[in-house]
Amino acid sequence: MDKIRKIKVTLNSRPTFEGAGVRLKRAFGYSDSSLDPFLLLDDFHSGDPRDYMAGFPWHPHRGIETITYMLHGKVKHGDSLGNGGVIEAGDVQWMTAGSGIIHQEMPKRDKNDTLLWGFQLWANLPASHKMMDPRYRDIKKSQIPEVYLNDDKVRIKIISGELNEVKGPVQDIITDPEYLDIIIGPQSELVHPIREGYNVIAYTIEGEGYFDDDKRELVKKETLVIYREGDEIKVTTEKEKVRFLLVSGKPLKESVAWRGPIVMNTDEELRIAFEEFQNGTFIKHQ
Repeated sequence: MDKIRKIKVTLNSRPTFEGAGVRLKRAFGYSDSSLDPFLLLDDFHSGDPRDYMAGFPWHPHRGIETITYMLHGKVKHGDSLGNGGVIEAGDVQWMTAGSGIIHQEMPKRDKNDTLLWGFQLWANLPASHKMMDPRYRDIKKSQIPEVYLNDDKVRIKIISGELNEVKGPVQDIITDPEYLDIIIGPQSELVHPIREGYNVIAYTIEGEGYFDDDKRELVKKETLVIYREGDEIKVTTEKEKVRFLLVSGKPLKESVAWRGPIVMNTDEELRIAFEEFQNGTFIKHQ
């Protein structure tokens, strides 16, 4: 096994519609052994309110965690448990749907600044926790620590995980993933360890860089990098900086039954979930 992980494949994010007609780009949205335990990554990024103001009206989730990370703009949320609030630039909302939650996420328009930019990642829950009590973790920008490396040429925001004995604010996570927002300045590099057996992906936000030791492919923005096995990842820049999300997690290696916002282990569990949503018994915990 190679020490530095090689790239398995790179994929350009693809335009799609979600919610009530929100234009966004999907980095991936399917179950694959190389992505396990992650299911979906969406990039919503527009300065035109017509692309996003329809938002994501009331909809259910069960069996997953949704992680929303805002870079710019604001999103107002509310749910069937009575929670509510606003996710602002730099904030993270880590929602564990568990046995079931119904919520909405609606962009807030600022007439002086119309840019909305953020990401939503879906992480699968193991069968043992599919029906756990739902919960929210709202993390403010000020709570997310930053680590600087290589004479400050590398900046890393730690949303979850640990680096140089600095821990991210999201603890007690079922799938124990690492979620980092990384900027590498021009003519610099980062070698970052990955826990043994963990799957790892990178999604480029800005700039360009080489994402393995071979330097065969210059990866540009809005590209998903899926890695093979190994101990570390290496990212190198030349003339431009690169900014990317780095996410790794321990694969669940379980069957996946997935339809829309609900992810279970069997088709029968899916059938029950949608039947309960229709007859009003979907919410198990208040």
